[in-house]
Amino acid sequence: MEIDEDQNNEEVSETLQATFGQNIDLNNLANYAAQNIPNYITRDNTNGNAITDEKATLGRILFYDKNLSSDNTISCSSCHQQAFAFSDGSDVSTGVNGTTGRHSMRLVNARFSDEVRFFWDERASTLEEQTTQPIQDHAEMGFSGENGDPSITDLLSKLEQLSYYQELFQFAYGNTTITEERLQECLAQFIRSIQSFDSKYDDGRAVVVNNNMDFPNFTDQENLGKTIFMQPPNEGGAGCITCHQAPEFSIDPESLNNGVTGVFGVVNDADFTITRSPSLRDIMNANGTMNGALMHDASIPTIMDAILHYNDIDATGNTNLDNRLRGGAGGNGQNLNLTNEEMLALEAFLKTLSGSNMYTDTKWSDPFL
Repeated sequence: MEIDEDQNNEEVSETLQATFGQNIDLNNLANYAAQNIPNYITRDNTNGNAITDEKATLGRILFYDKNLSSDNTISCSSCHQQAFAFSDGSDVSTGVNGTTGRHSMRLVNARFSDEVRFFWDERASTLEEQTTQPIQDHAEMGFSGENGDPSITDLLSKLEQLSYYQELFQFAYGNTTITEERLQECLAQFIRSIQSFDSKYDDGRAVVVNNNMDFPNFTDQENLGKTIFMQPPNEGGAGCITCHQAPEFSIDPESLNNGVTGVFGVVNDADFTITRSPSLRDIMNANGTMNGALMHDASIPTIMDAILHYNDIDATGNTNLDNRLRGGAGGNGQNLNLTNEEMLALEAFLKTLSGSNMYTDTKWSDPFL
């Protein structure tokens, strides 16, 4: 179906209202492209796919649409839920043909990183490439094109039959052509729009020159934790910042395995390919509830458990362990010897990285509700 390019947005919005009610108004788009980003945030993996309100709006609908699964039961949002910083409260997520193999990574602030590769094992070269891989996974969304599954081409044909996509692609691109590349472009724009910079950390960082200064809004314990996070082990710290780069708290793209090598549900198996992590922001929500377990195998339930892991790492048998965690010349594994007071301070600091707006802002919510 082709739509007259002179058709105005008001007419299109009236047609879309039957599906989305007041959630999608093409005459009054949500602000995705011009959100406020603090001036101290400089890392960005956008790489030529700049966010527009039109395409991010389309991306939002694609993200929440269960029609993107082979049996119409699963959407991207099924595994990446707004209530959990766009992760999953379950250890592993349920797809159309079983469960996923790894815990769903938080998507918040996915844009703000030097790292351009995605998935825990970095197998996707870009966020764009990542967005349609779950759709084409047999267990997750079922358009694998193998073992009796429909293919991505079948999905494109399916979407072409939905009148709201005819209108939305016309609105965003000037024609109704639906391609995998366009799905990737719009989904990536929506995901990169999901940001969280309203934390206690951001309130403090906004009024100081750099991270090394005490934040006036922090408690003594939180400032101590910040110092431990920022300083290297040989200077009284834990060296967290060498892999988790402040102020974005994103993963260093050169990082290797962090010593967590479990395979979910398989005892005594090991996976040394895990080299990525999400941002440390919003590990828990503003109410202090964890946004799901930590690590790819969901093996670490709390922030303190993560600190205990890094405090004493066994390097035995891990040929892909990051050199910064090998514990120096001996290579036997990191032993920080943090005191209980220092670990509690580090935990307190990490809790300051959680905001609140992301969990309730309607521009990132389900437009079908």
